Amino acid sequence: MPSRHSHLSTPLTCLPFFPRTPRLGEQRYWRWRGWTIAYSYTPGLRPDAPPLILIHGFGGSIGHWRHNLGPLSQQHPVYALDLLGFGNSTKAATAYNVSLWVEQVYEFWHLVVRRRAVWVGHSIGSLVAVVGAARHPEAVCGYVAITLPDPGLRRALLPPFARPLVAAIERLFTSPLLLTPLLCAIRPPKRLRPWAKMAYENPEYVDEDLLEIFSRPARDRGAGGTLSRLARAASEVDFCPNLRDLLPEMTMPGLLLWSRGDRMVPPRLARPQQFGELQANLELLELDYGGHCVHDEAAPQVNEIIGHWVASRLAEESITIR
Repeated sequence: MPSRHSHLSTPLTCLPFFPRTPRLGEQRYWRWRGWTIAYSYTPGLRPDAPPLILIHGFGGSIGHWRHNLGPLSQQHPVYALDLLGFGNSTKAATAYNVSLWVEQVYEFWHLVVRRRAVWVGHSIGSLVAVVGAARHPEAVCGYVAITLPDPGLRRALLPPFARPLVAAIERLFTSPLLLTPLLCAIRPPKRLRPWAKMAYENPEYVDEDLLEIFSRPARDRGAGGTLSRLARAASEVDFCPNLRDLLPEMTMPGLLLWSRGDRMVPPRLARPQQFGELQANLELLELDYGGHCVHDEAAPQVNEIIGHWVASRLAEESITIR
């Protein structure tokens, strides 16, 4: 078992490529507060093991776990769901923030999963996993965060006099008048490729299947307005509760994975070590391979890390609601 703070190194050029038709589990739909939510369920070979709930990042969906769902289900029942506003879930005209998505995942857990689970998040999904674990410990026996962006960090780095100007610029560039035509311009997969490559260390992993995963939801009704709401919400102060307030109060085990090659949330700026300093039971693994989407780019390694960590720390955790 790795130490609380360690790093793993595997040459990315040695990682295998994957079949073009990955297993995404049983596709289902759920009505939540009048909205349609897409989710996936894979029973797993060990139904008594702690279930996993996979929560994607910004712009992602169930499909972004294409190389994780099948392998992880060899040891655990696995659920994945499209957060409201993403994937095949409704592009709702509502106020988006991490707390809304925490409520979505928690109510899904309460209705469908009904056993303490490991919440596994990527990027913004990691925020949902951490805040969910803090607010609903009865639903979470442990959490895995694959990159943990700190929404307050960027604002904290700005000098006070610059913050009103930056806020005004953000409101301008998140206007539907600008974002809707931009979405139409980048919606074709070939135009989306340069954006997607920023999230991967090896551009060869940005294949046609991945581009379709990212681009298809942009064709849904209301996608332009939803993108504007999401982008504007992400720049607001109350988008996410302050992690520095939550982490010191948490006692359940957590695992934080971060790739040194992450260009979207660079560890040199985000300082992942600070999270381990705030929560004593949080283990940090820094990876020397992959980019921001390391769970997809280096899926075999990440699947093995998650499986080993859950088996060693949480094998006995499985509580059914009565």
